[in-house]
Amino acid sequence: MRYQICVSGAASGDTVSAAHQIAYDLGAAIAKKGKTLLTGATVGLPHYAAMGYASVKDTHHGISVGFSPASSFREHVAVYKLPTKDFDYINFTGMEYVGRDVHLVRSSDAVITVGGRMGSLHELATALESRKVCAVLLGSGGLADYTPTLLENIVAPGAKDIIFDTDPVRIVNKVIKALDEKYEDFEHDGTDSQLGDRYKSHKKLNRSG
Repeated sequence: MRYQICVSGAASGDTVSAAHQIAYDLGAAIAKKGKTLLTGATVGLPHYAAMGYASVKDTHHGISVGFSPASSFREHVAVYKLPTKDFDYINFTGMEYVGRDVHLVRSSDAVITVGGRMGSLHELATALESRKVCAVLLGSGGLADYTPTLLENIVAPGAKDIIFDTDPVRIVNKVIKALDEKYEDFEHDGTDSQLGDRYKSHKKLNRSG
């Protein structure tokens, strides 16, 4: 399946200079698996992930989608001063940053955190509450490296299932494996009469707690 994998990370700050190559390699790893990359259409680590994705996507048939806080191309460029290069498509949400974050995460099958500041914390919290597959790249600084300590002190749904790793390629492989296991019961040929029941059960599980 062509899963939609979100890369969440800092737009600026120390982790951008420290972890930009990690983010770039992460984007390339997602492209090589033929999955769809989702980012916040912003600068910093998400943009490095988009650049890494773009560097190999032509040979792996994937697409890179940016979710902009702006309501139009003009606003995206002139007001928010965000990049347009390296995205195959930009979704102009018009929801500003807070609303954009929720829309981005809810549209994703999985969220991988690299580096990160307050916005990434918002996205991680939304992903956990939404029962998304969550992964954290340790060693990339910021929120990513603080997450284990944070979860030791705050109860969060799905926290025990978070995937931790230090290698971009390994973490993408683990995320895809987790998604395959999560959705294996939903693959069908269009003739499965029990699909509706399984879907209802899945929705009920995701809403519990």
